[in-house]
Amino acid sequence: MSNVLVFIEQRDGKIRKSSLEALTLGNSLSKKTSGALGAVIAGSGISGLAPELAAYGASRVFVADKPDLALFSSEGYTAALDAAATAFNPSIVLASATAMGRDVAPRFAARRGVSVLSDVMSLDVANGRITGERPVYSGKARVAVTAAESAAIQVATPRPNVFPASKADAPGAGEVVNLDLGTLTIRAKVVKIQAAEAGEIDVAEADKIVTGGRGIKGPESWPVLRALCTELGAALGASRAAVDAGWIGHEHQVGQTGKVVSPSLYIACGVSGAIQHLAGMGSSKVIVAINKDPEAPIFKVATYGIVGDLFQILPAMTEAAKKLKA
Repeated sequence: MSNVLVFIEQRDGKIRKSSLEALTLGNSLSKKTSGALGAVIAGSGISGLAPELAAYGASRVFVADKPDLALFSSEGYTAALDAAATAFNPSIVLASATAMGRDVAPRFAARRGVSVLSDVMSLDVANGRITGERPVYSGKARVAVTAAESAAIQVATPRPNVFPASKADAPGAGEVVNLDLGTLTIRAKVVKIQAAEAGEIDVAEADKIVTGGRGIKGPESWPVLRALCTELGAALGASRAAVDAGWIGHEHQVGQTGKVVSPSLYIACGVSGAIQHLAGMGSSKVIVAINKDPEAPIFKVATYGIVGDLFQILPAMTEAAKKLKA
């Protein structure tokens, strides 16, 4: 019997989809081990989010609601996870492999003297030990990983958009447990968050992404891609070359040095397909590549490839998307 505890990420009082995916995965693992499912959430004014977590199977929701935690604090949020783990006594701890999860999970694991199965794309449990697969060599291969038998707590960070989120067949009790963290000693504080443009979808959580590379020729071409994004409800992505050229902000960058994504649909426009970029989007379910060069590496991983001028192809795709919506 193994309890499963899931770290929940929220932004502006809204639970991130990637955390609901991790909670769904945690619910599945808890059923296999006949244990209970718990969730821990930190922030300010977030106590009302517990019922949503109960709908995904959480029997207990540990809440760290403090003004000091209104903005993300690596030390503060880790303290909340640590306190919840002490109270809930889990054998398995999950945190989505977002920027926040990749910060909190290793800190927590270091406190407990255990390792982390990071960025896993599959995860199961057998005989009380979790096993999974994670990509290596820039996504060219996958390696099987298993938590150490000596680890009292097993920690893993599942990749976003890989494990689907779904509400539990039978909702959890959602019992709220308020965590008393005492006086927090936070050495590094977030003082300001520069918000993205209104209406922008974060590529890290997007189900559809339209990405531009060097082939779009310049920043004046983004409206052509944004028009397709609007019709598809997609996020706007960019290759490292486009970001390094100053055509768009780094928050849009997809790749090994940007954001790792796993959308249902990835449309690469004028992206050659450098290995660093493929490492960031190679796990996408359907990849559509548009490039004038028939030898571009992106075509090797593409589900569908279109050789041609993207400035002719994208407007036609946008019009087709409009007609489908109508």
